[in-house]
Amino acid sequence: MASPELTRLEPLRVIEGGRLWLYGRDLPVPTSHQELCTIAGRPARTVFASADRIAVEVPAGLDGGRTEVKAAWLSGATLFVDVGVRIATGVHQVDNPAIDAAGRIYVTYSGSRGQEAPVSVFRVAPGGIREAFVAGIVNATSLAFDRHDRLHVSSRFDGSVYRIADDGSYETVASDLGLACGIAFASDGTMLVGDRSGTIFHLDEKGRVHTLATLPQSVAAFHLAMSADDELFVSGPTLASYDPLYRVSLDGRVETIGQTFGRPQGLAFDAAGSLHVVEALAGSAAIYRVHADGRTLVAAGSRLVGLAFGAAGQLVVATSDSVYSFG
Repeated sequence: MASPELTRLEPLRVIEGGRLWLYGRDLPVPTSHQELCTIAGRPARTVFASADRIAVEVPAGLDGGRTEVKAAWLSGATLFVDVGVRIATGVHQVDNPAIDAAGRIYVTYSGSRGQEAPVSVFRVAPGGIREAFVAGIVNATSLAFDRHDRLHVSSRFDGSVYRIADDGSYETVASDLGLACGIAFASDGTMLVGDRSGTIFHLDEKGRVHTLATLPQSVAAFHLAMSADDELFVSGPTLASYDPLYRVSLDGRVETIGQTFGRPQGLAFDAAGSLHVVEALAGSAAIYRVHADGRTLVAAGSRLVGLAFGAAGQLVVATSDSVYSFG
């Protein structure tokens, strides 16, 4: 009988509740209550097992950073994953966080429909200190910076977009945008806003609004990301099991991307121009890098909704109530 062989781990970035996959050959099939894997010395519950791959659930309470993974059947062998460091909790995020030029991270307390939370937007310093930043915006939904590094926040409650000053005060820059959610900016300053009832709005820097494109209505939100080539990418989960991503040109042409995702949510581009998407359907949520010949699993966690990339390559991921950072 051949000895079990472990060839790789996937993904190499995880947070608590995520599924970590161990790939190999002739892997053991666990008996009831048998511990096959530990992460940072803690048992990781097996959720799937076959001869060529095993999935385990990342336990809660890990410190974060480079963390050892040990397989019970391989004495002395140690592999490593990067566990996200929790930098904020007690938030309510429904889209991507945002990162400014100074590396400060912005997250929301969106709340239930019509809920007037004491804080609408929190700001997290690079050292991890969280401060209340904006108050008074009901159902703060999506965050984005324009080309002048000014933060904008949408409200799905009143259909408005607000521009935020550095002292946390704000002004209305657009209104009557339906169930306003995702925001993105083109290189010329054009703002795109997604109304989850099916409309992508185009707003120029003078505040003039017109409908850019119409998409299937979303049951949750439209999430927007703008490429370096000024192509808008949109996700919007429907009642279907799987949904595509959309590419929208600034002249309103809509193209469906061939790949589909289970409940696709937050979208973001990294510094190399690669699109990443959060898939939140079933089991453990995950983040994939999308490319022409498929997708690559890059991170996994429980209840993921959004992500953002910092200028120095930092990856920040958000669940519905917490935010984590990878170096």
